[in-house]
Amino acid sequence: MQENRPFDLVVYGASGFTGQLVAEYLVARCAAEPGLRWALAGRDQGKLAAVRQAIGADPQLPLLPADAADPASLQALAAQTKLVLTTVGPYQLYGSDLVAACAAAGTDYVDLCGEPAWMRAMIDAHHETARASGARIVFSCGFDSIPFDLGVWFVQQEAVRRFGACAPRVKGRVRRSKGGFSGGTAASLRATLAAAARDPQVLARLRDPFALTPGFSGPPQPRGDKPMIDPAVDAWVAPFVMAPINTRNVHRSNFLLGHPWGRDFVYDEMIVTGPGEKGQARAEAVAADRSMTQGGGPQPGEGPSREEREAGFFDLLFVAEMPDGRSVRAAVGGNRDPGYGCTSRMIAESALCLLRDPVPRGGGVLTAAPAMGGALAARLQAHAGMRFAIED
Repeated sequence: MQENRPFDLVVYGASGFTGQLVAEYLVARCAAEPGLRWALAGRDQGKLAAVRQAIGADPQLPLLPADAADPASLQALAAQTKLVLTTVGPYQLYGSDLVAACAAAGTDYVDLCGEPAWMRAMIDAHHETARASGARIVFSCGFDSIPFDLGVWFVQQEAVRRFGACAPRVKGRVRRSKGGFSGGTAASLRATLAAAARDPQVLARLRDPFALTPGFSGPPQPRGDKPMIDPAVDAWVAPFVMAPINTRNVHRSNFLLGHPWGRDFVYDEMIVTGPGEKGQARAEAVAADRSMTQGGGPQPGEGPSREEREAGFFDLLFVAEMPDGRSVRAAVGGNRDPGYGCTSRMIAESALCLLRDPVPRGGGVLTAAPAMGGALAARLQAHAGMRFAIED
């Protein structure tokens, strides 16, 4: 269905802050991905032309019209390319017609979505269509949720190697990070909370750990909404604002893979704040922080400088715990600001992985681990400044 299309990849939203970072990264990667046919797309051709010049792209790099308010333009876009990479969010406001167009056209799709209620609506509306057409619709291809989704997948691979079975319990812990969340992430969170205030069904899905696994509901999961001492890290831990999306994606991965981690799998995420009274004080401060929901941080289209992005990092720990007390630990890290520098690389490599690597071809509304697994982890380590390592 895709063989005769003029483009392999189109970056939709390239005139936005994160979209421009993705396009700039792809310019640098083109030398290692020979023959990649790609284009930029968006509403304003003048802004796209300015981005093309600013990132040092070929002056002949095509610029395509596409507007979230014009479904016909999105259908035309999907028909021209093998894959659409979109940074145009909040996706619940601007993404539904593009997902529909890609699912119908058999066009692969990656985004940076962290909006679980909208994602469930897209699963209900388009999963079967995408399965039939072969379109691989992969949400959450940035800091939410690739390091967490692949982190659980990675530590479970090691659990099987060491113990002969997957662990029924995994803890995800943010040990250290430098760099803020993106303006798009904050805008998506605020849009989700506004939708929940209007629609009780949205609120119910936000509270459901298995919101992205239609027809399946597993055991009770840790709430992760209060500071506590965690014996796994011998320190205080605090609520993690991205846990409500990452945990849902991890459970969907287990679901799509056929529950290799068990139908009783339990997973949570929290931030490590340290031991003793100082750790407790930090944990309580984190729990009380409401800046993400009250307009704090950068606005959509804004972001840190190149120097700030390159000075950022993140360090995550995954602890897989077996019923007999044995455990294995894995680290996932990145050497750039998680919300922008690493995110732009993660989504670009996700697109290239779907296009170039021997990964499963089956369509549907997917997550990173079942769609790409080890192939994506290898790409991220080779090209995107990320690491996956067993610690004990």
